[in-house]
Amino acid sequence: MWTITGAATEYTVAAGGDRIDLVAWGPHGVSDGPSPYAFHGKVQYMLPGDVAATEYAPDGVRPFLGADLAVAGQVLTWRLDSVAEEDGLRALFVDDVTGLRVTLRWRFAAGTDVIERWVVVHNGGSAPVSVTRLDSAGFSIPSPSGVTLSYLWGQWAQEFTPASVRLDRGRFQIGSAQGVTGHQFSPYLAVGNGDATYGVGLAWSGSWHITASADVAGLTRVQAGRSLDGSPVTLGPGESVTTPVAAGVYSADGVDGVARQWHAYERHLAGDRLRRTRKVIYNSWEATTFDVTADGQLALADIAASLGVETFVVDDGWFVGRHDDTGGLGDWTPDPAKFPDGFGSFVDAVRARGMEFGLWVEPEMVNARSALFEKHPDWIYQTDGRPRTTIRNQYLLNLGREDVFEFVRNTLDSLLSTYPISYLKWDFNRPRTEAAPSADLDGAHVRNLYRVLDHLRAVHPDVTVEGCAAGGARVDYAIAARTDVVWPSDNTAPLDRLRIQHGFLSAHSPHLMSSWVTDATGMFDVRPRSLAFRFVLASAGVLGIGADITTWTPAQRSEAAAWVARYKDVRDVITRGEVHRIGDPDSARCAVQYTLNERTVVLAWNAGGLDGRDLVPGRDVRLPLRGLDPAARYRCGDAVYSGSHLMSVGLPVRWTPSYDADLFSLLAQPA
Repeated sequence: MWTITGAATEYTVAAGGDRIDLVAWGPHGVSDGPSPYAFHGKVQYMLPGDVAATEYAPDGVRPFLGADLAVAGQVLTWRLDSVAEEDGLRALFVDDVTGLRVTLRWRFAAGTDVIERWVVVHNGGSAPVSVTRLDSAGFSIPSPSGVTLSYLWGQWAQEFTPASVRLDRGRFQIGSAQGVTGHQFSPYLAVGNGDATYGVGLAWSGSWHITASADVAGLTRVQAGRSLDGSPVTLGPGESVTTPVAAGVYSADGVDGVARQWHAYERHLAGDRLRRTRKVIYNSWEATTFDVTADGQLALADIAASLGVETFVVDDGWFVGRHDDTGGLGDWTPDPAKFPDGFGSFVDAVRARGMEFGLWVEPEMVNARSALFEKHPDWIYQTDGRPRTTIRNQYLLNLGREDVFEFVRNTLDSLLSTYPISYLKWDFNRPRTEAAPSADLDGAHVRNLYRVLDHLRAVHPDVTVEGCAAGGARVDYAIAARTDVVWPSDNTAPLDRLRIQHGFLSAHSPHLMSSWVTDATGMFDVRPRSLAFRFVLASAGVLGIGADITTWTPAQRSEAAAWVARYKDVRDVITRGEVHRIGDPDSARCAVQYTLNERTVVLAWNAGGLDGRDLVPGRDVRLPLRGLDPAARYRCGDAVYSGSHLMSVGLPVRWTPSYDADLFSLLAQPA
């Protein structure tokens, strides 16, 4: 038996013939007693591996209730060869027929309670092997009374919508078949069994699945991994494939406790980059769209600087041939007609206004109307003899090709080396629809994406990288490890965005959440909100402004500058603090609390109507805070409260029709 230890939890497994099974998962000491996973019933009409809390099994070991590994043309069996306590735990299984050598890995991410699991499959045989199922891990959860599954669904402009479903028997699955993480579901699942809540996430930016299966004997098993439907991975003799990391968490504090574990994990993934101050940005897209000119951008830059903006980002429309979405992608050269004094002079002019400079790119894409496509029409995903599919008038480059990888890497290197660019917004506005000849279609593209991002991190370590994919279609733990911020959604309307961000924080840390103040009206909820509401909302993560600020009145600009200053005062607490969500956008209480050392920041919104007895109540709305010292006293403006009062009664807020959001800063007082 082997126990792997995290900050406050532990994970114990044991060998059982041709399997390794889970014995215990929970707080320190949980394995000191009988295992809740032990199976004492008869095994009839199936194999022992089907009813065991097995960590990982091929189809020859677990044939009926969900294998994690399978190959074409035969049923795979194996034997346990060795186990070593090395950087966590590793176990080697060997199939003597195919020659496959499969190494299972477990470890806790340093300083966290997130257990990382992955698998390395090596073909040690003399013939190619086609892998048709390649999961990363199976997580077993006791469920004598069934489970509640919490997940995030969505679509473009409506990402990260929380939902839940009961699972007593049968199977539930979420995933993507688009070759990208996708808008439809996030690779995140929380499983509550009434006693504790378990989380499972996946660090993969291609097609994926997370599948929960409840058996008849009180066990729910969650499998997570790549989705290989229609595109198996072929391993030649001597070749290997490593699965993405599947991560698991245990929490006694429900879905919000699981969320805080994921936040800690993403802070761990950020490493030294977390120490960077998340700077306030201005992005020009909603103000100018494709109509980019030096004079127009500098007019925006003048106002942005006066508001306290620290980074000015020029979005789409800056390069040759880019006047709308039908041309230019792939030709990453500044348009001399738009920058007659030279792009370098323009960048210098922005920086002379006291701001850093940022730029939008979409390096995996190409338009038919571009010099790149004229020269390399074979670089896109396409099937011989069939029509090429466009989405947003563009094709997807086959980044899995080495020549395309080199083009993308060298293009970005050139831009970042030629101009003093401090911020790079990387977009991805369409999924893959065609295949290409490849031994690992999905994996080749995704691995080369990671290679480019890892290269940028190494060679241009001071550049802030934002991940975007038509909004939030590529947000996962692998992207979190390689970018500084992500764009959760193209929908910036206030009440719509409030719901998106509430869901985002279920699985992701605020230091990653880029959010803008814009003039957008609602796509789904069109009720108006104040400028203050928009600023408090955008302050919930990394603050940006995307409105056409040339149309703002002097009073609006003055108010905006004041909000930017308030955000700068609290942003370290917001991006590094412990998060507690209070209520939700559909309740009278809707707030997020951030606590870091002696400071607590609360962002609160009235998400209901702005009139009516029930929606602007006669009594104060109370926001019960969490995780404070009950004996301490906390100052908020002129008021002082005990921690006990703030947690049991709550911070009072009195909404009015003209007062619909606020930022509260609390400071623990010395004893």
